[in-house]
Amino acid sequence: MATKIDFYAVLEVSRTASADELKKAYRKQAMRYHPDRNPGDETAEHKFKEINEAYDVLKDEQKRAAYDRFGHAAFENGGMGGMGGGFGGFGGGGLDDIFEMFGDMMGGRRGGGRRRTGNDIQVQVEISLSEAFTGVKKPVEIRTRVTCEDCHGSGSAESNPGDTTCPTCHGAGAVRAQQGFFLVERPCPTCHGSGKVVRNPCKTCRGSGTTEQTRTLDIAIPAGVEDGTRIRVTGEGEAGGNGVQPGDLYVHVAVGSSEIFQRDGANIYCRVPLRMTQAALGTEIEVPVIDSSRAKVRIPAGTQTGENFRLRGRGFSVLRSSARGDMYIQVAVETPHHLSKRQKELLEEFETEAGEAQDQEKANPEHTGFFAKVRDFFEGK
Repeated sequence: MATKIDFYAVLEVSRTASADELKKAYRKQAMRYHPDRNPGDETAEHKFKEINEAYDVLKDEQKRAAYDRFGHAAFENGGMGGMGGGFGGFGGGGLDDIFEMFGDMMGGRRGGGRRRTGNDIQVQVEISLSEAFTGVKKPVEIRTRVTCEDCHGSGSAESNPGDTTCPTCHGAGAVRAQQGFFLVERPCPTCHGSGKVVRNPCKTCRGSGTTEQTRTLDIAIPAGVEDGTRIRVTGEGEAGGNGVQPGDLYVHVAVGSSEIFQRDGANIYCRVPLRMTQAALGTEIEVPVIDSSRAKVRIPAGTQTGENFRLRGRGFSVLRSSARGDMYIQVAVETPHHLSKRQKELLEEFETEAGEAQDQEKANPEHTGFFAKVRDFFEGK
């Protein structure tokens, strides 16, 4: 008999993993090695079977306790009722876990049966960093299916439509098909998930209850949204037809970058270049704020590149809150280019005096300290 791999190692979890951690690990591994994603790969198919066998044991408290105590021997010679219960060796409840995980991958909704809503729609909206700070309304144009105006969504040409049970799915709204050793459930192709068919279909929508149309919606984007935020607009997806509720609209927000500000959550960073003389002598500068106002910042003498100055409460807005983050002024001391003759003379005088100064360690602590370490290095100290 081939040696079996430890079930915890199969799912890549610790022996103290919780039920939720086991479930997440199982879904991740099953998605990775599912035969539909690895057609013709016998290694992946074998791995997929191992994953299901491991999860079938570890998700059951009694089986897991037996496995922790006796290992694989607990299930040999009929122990614990064997591993065969349920479809394809998945054990009791295995199909529910598989359908829950693969519903999105197959493009359907979990639970099978009659379709409860129309299809969801996903769109992307691009906004500027300033618009993300203040919040904004953005028009979104979508090409979608809407309720048929002639039959009012019933799909029938008659004012009092008479529906009959779908002959394909027998009213279930879904059909099952075998894919290799895996059973997949999909919406019925005849009734499209409604479980019923119209006897006298509407000529405009051909019995679907919906027609295609372009709509423009104003989407309210709240202040404080981050890049990648998803906004759900209930009932603005595709119409379901035949009495089915419409789906939802999902708006994915893409926040653009700024030439002045960099955002990190609720905080804003602004990099401000300073002339060498400003940093050495100290100065007062005026900086822009994300809310279009201005702020004055006192720069003390001797400021170095990389130093930050904090402006409390002047940062980014926080989603669903009146609070704001902080703003940080990041200093970058700029060395001048293309000096005039006079400027060179002045700097040369400055360098001469700086080199002769007795308190260099106080005036240039980093410079003095570094080259002292270099000297010690070469002298072998």
